Amino acid sequence: MDLRSLNYFSVVAEELNFTRAAQRLSISQPPLSNQIRNLEEELGTPLFIRGGRSLQLTEAGKLLYRRASQLLDLAERTREEVSSLAMGLSGTICLGSVAGRAPFLAARWLAGFREEYPLVRFEIVNGSSDDIIDQILRGFIELGIIAAPYDSEHLEGIPVGDEPWCAIMSDRHPLAAQPSAPLPLKSLAGQPLIVPHRRSRIDEIRSWFRLAGAEPTIIGEHSNFVDVLAMARANVGISIFPQTTPEPMPGIVCRRIVEPSHRARYLLVHKRNVSMSELSQTFLDFVTDYLEEHPADLLDTEQEG
Repeated sequence: MDLRSLNYFSVVAEELNFTRAAQRLSISQPPLSNQIRNLEEELGTPLFIRGGRSLQLTEAGKLLYRRASQLLDLAERTREEVSSLAMGLSGTICLGSVAGRAPFLAARWLAGFREEYPLVRFEIVNGSSDDIIDQILRGFIELGIIAAPYDSEHLEGIPVGDEPWCAIMSDRHPLAAQPSAPLPLKSLAGQPLIVPHRRSRIDEIRSWFRLAGAEPTIIGEHSNFVDVLAMARANVGISIFPQTTPEPMPGIVCRRIVEPSHRARYLLVHKRNVSMSELSQTFLDFVTDYLEEHPADLLDTEQEG
């Protein structure tokens, strides 16, 4: 199984038609069919269900397509990085990022980094902290901004910022009556809550509520900020989420939670004891220097009273 056979397979999986796939690859159909058949024999399982003129991916085929996409993307980034050595620092930074404040931190760093290295491109991979960590440990990306906690045995990280936790709700909700006032945590006891989809985060929220002598009523989980806004606007429940930089959309109120307050901490992480590419290492060094020069960026500008 080599990159060429994976590329051939991926094109067939996208087209689900050997004729169209062969046209895309600028080869004739028989060699393409033979290549796929050889790949199936090598793996010991069918990758397609063949019926008439149409194809369907088997479960094994779906799995291979996901892995092949990742491997082909990694190979392309590697080619870019190797070829860029002859023309100064260039290539593509692939940076994982959770929602919340992280994208705004990343944008600030990338703007400054590209002023110094204008040939550099970037790719942002969004997901939960667990998604980003999994991508790093598998070697698909080298750097990611995640929310604490994290696996310090396998990852190394530097703090890059924090922000308070908030209650995000419909402006029709009774607790939205004083939108600019902080909200005591105990006020959320008994309210239907939607919390981040991460086991460690759910445990953290439960422990936080116990400090106020209460238990959270969790009715659902979310994985990104768009889910948070949609659920809040429809008044499905109150979402607990870090306070983000942009103003909430119309129909939504965001109240900072206090008594006791709690903060989400963001870290820029990479795999421990593993050498990174020159581009990723240079970017990490840039961020480290940037934070030393701008220590105020480590804290959200609105502190709890």
